[in-house]
Amino acid sequence: MTDGYDSEFLSTAVAMPEPVFDAVRLDYPRFSVLLDRERRLARVTAVNIDGALVRDLAREGEWRLDPRIDADEQTGPAVYARNDLDRGHLVRRRDPGWGDADDARAAMEATFFYPNAAPQAAGFNQSKELWLGLEDHVLAYAETTDQRLSVFTAPVLDDDDPPYRGIRIPLRFWKVAAWQGPNGLASAGFLLDQTELVHTRDGLLASPPLGAFRTFQVPIADIAAITGVGLGPLTGADVLRDEKVRAEGWRALQLPSDVVL
Repeated sequence: MTDGYDSEFLSTAVAMPEPVFDAVRLDYPRFSVLLDRERRLARVTAVNIDGALVRDLAREGEWRLDPRIDADEQTGPAVYARNDLDRGHLVRRRDPGWGDADDARAAMEATFFYPNAAPQAAGFNQSKELWLGLEDHVLAYAETTDQRLSVFTAPVLDDDDPPYRGIRIPLRFWKVAAWQGPNGLASAGFLLDQTELVHTRDGLLASPPLGAFRTFQVPIADIAAITGVGLGPLTGADVLRDEKVRAEGWRALQLPSDVVL
C-alpha cells in the first residue's frame, strides 16, 4: 500500500497543492497532510479515493498525536476537552479505506492522527451533513467514468480567526474534488462557513444556533486566493469556470441537487 497522496492516481496528473506558507508534509496510507506548525493545523490535506473499492468497515481508531513532530506543533486533546468542539476529520475516515481489508483498515485508522483534525462546532444539521456528503455526491457522479477521486480539504487559516487555548479556531473550511470526466480532468470547489457558531466568551465555545453552518460551491480560483494555496490544474478544470456560471457568484447549497457538476 502506497503511503501518501499519489499525484498519478487519476488519468490526468494532479500534483499535491502547495501553500505559499512553510508547512511540513506528513504522509499516511493513501493521503498526505501539509501541516502549518505555527498554526498547528493543516494547510492542505490530499487523499486518493477509489469509489469502486471502498469498504464499509466498523469505526476503529483513537485520536493520537503524530510522533514524527513535536506535540506542541499539533492541535492535541487539550483544545477539545470540556467543550462542544469536534475533532473534525479533514480526510474523512472512509476516504482511504478501500481495496484489501487490512490495508483499508490501516488507512482508516491513520485518519485519527491529530494533524488530520481541525476544530469544528459540534452541532450537526442539514448544512453540515451536506458538507460531509459532498464527496459521496461527487463520487456518484464520477462513477460514470473511472470511479476515482482526488480530494483536497483544509481549514482556511486567517489571521483574524478567534483565539482559543493557544490556537486560533478556523471559521471556514474548503474542499476541492477532482475526477476524470469524459472530456478530461474536472473539479469542483466548496467552502463551509461556521462563523456564526464559533465565538469564545470566558474561554468557552458558544452554543450553536440551529442552521448556522453555511455551505457554498465556489470558484476554485477564489479558494486559491483565499487560502494562498496553489491549486494548479484544478483551477482550469473547474466546472464553474464558465463565465455565465461564474457570474452567478458563490452558490449557497441546501441540497445535493444544488451542486453544479
